[in-house]
This record gives sequence, structure tokens and C-alpha cells, in this order.
Amino acid sequence: ICTQCHRSSEFLSSDIEAILEEVAAARNFATAETEIKLFGVCEECRTGVKAPTLDGAATELVFARDALRIAVATERSGLEFYSRAASLATDPRGREVFERLAEDEKHHLGTLEKRYAELIATDPTLEERPTFLFFKGAAQGIFAEGAEKLREGVDDLKALLIGIRCERDSHKFFKKYGDRFEDSEGKRIFLEFAEEEREHRDMLIKEYRLLQARLGVGRAARRTQVEPRTAQ
Repeated sequence: ICTQCHRSSEFLSSDIEAILEEVAAARNFATAETEIKLFGVCEECRTGVKAPTLDGAATELVFARDALRIAVATERSGLEFYSRAASLATDPRGREVFERLAEDEKHHLGTLEKRYAELIATDPTLEERPTFLFFKGAAQGIFAEGAEKLREGVDDLKALLIGIRCERDSHKFFKKYGDRFEDSEGKRIFLEFAEEEREHRDMLIKEYRLLQARLGVGRAARRTQVEPRTAQ
């Protein structure tokens, strides 16, 4: 909110929302509504340079732009994770699964980058418009955290389990926010991505169980681990 011209603009941050949810849960607080306001002086009032305004059509374009940026960042993070997992795998079938998922991520990344370029081409000012969706932690953090765990040294079962958790959390994130948005290109991007992550999660769960069977992991041993079927 600009204290000089009194114009305001909205933004959405999953990272801020996550912190607020954590604070509320720690205090057993039932939140009804949250509101964060930043007061100061906007760029136009400070510099005299007129900032681009957002009408309905421009707002939807910015939303789609940001949704694609988040999807691209997530895909890059996933590609790094599966490439690393494939290089560490000792089970031939497990390595093949990780390589297939890495190839999927690479293909989807190319498709998303093409969609992004096509979107930007529709409006030469789109790149310069302020960010609306701030989802950096969710876009990069889920698979980045999984990659860090791989660096610690894990066996193939553990690597598959880490992949399941990453895909589960990514699916939940994109589904959660996709369901919240009104019908738009950004909403469709989020829900498409959620479905892709769900398919990857289910593939990993299947491979996890097959590897358990090949290794002869007993029921008692399985009960000491987080069951993949809970990753819904």
C-alpha cells in the first residue's frame, strides 16, 4: 500500500502462509482470517516512472506467467533430484525408473519453457510486471531437500521413499493452490502439474514395493519404515 498515491497491489506467498500456519498450530490457534499489509512508497511515486497497470486481462496473464515460472522451477529441481538418484542407484530396475523419471522431467521442462516463451510473446511488457505468486520455497525446496538427503548416502529403497515423499508433497502443494484459484490458465497449469506429480508418486510406490519383494524385505522390516500407501 503506497502512502502517497494510496494505490495497492496484492500478492500471494505460500512461504508466508506456511509460517503463519506453523505459528497458529504451535499456539493451538484457530485462525479465521489473516491479513498482512506492507506500507511504503511505490516505485512510481519515488521515481516518477509510470508503472504498468493491471486490468483483468493483464492480471490473468501475470498469474499464468507466475504459475509457469513455479512449474519450471519445480521441474528443474525434480530433474536434478532424479538425475542424482539414477547415478547413485545400485539396483538396475531402480536406476531405470529414476532415469525414466529424469527423462520425463526433462521433456516436461522443455514443454513448460516453450509455453512460457509463447506466453511472453503475447505481451512485450509481461516480463516487467510485478510478481504476484511468491512460491519459491515450495517450487524449489521440496526436491532440493530430497537431493540433500541423497547426498547423505542412502540405499535404493530409501532413495525411492524420498522420491515418493517429494512427489507426494509436490502433488499436495499444486493441488491445494490449484483448487483455490478461480478458473484461469494459472489454475489449469497448477492442476496439470498436480496430476503429473501424482502419476510419478504412484509409479515410485509401485517400484518401491517391487524392490521390497525382490530384496525379500519382511513384514517386520517394512513396518519400521513410513509406508508408501500413506502418501496420499
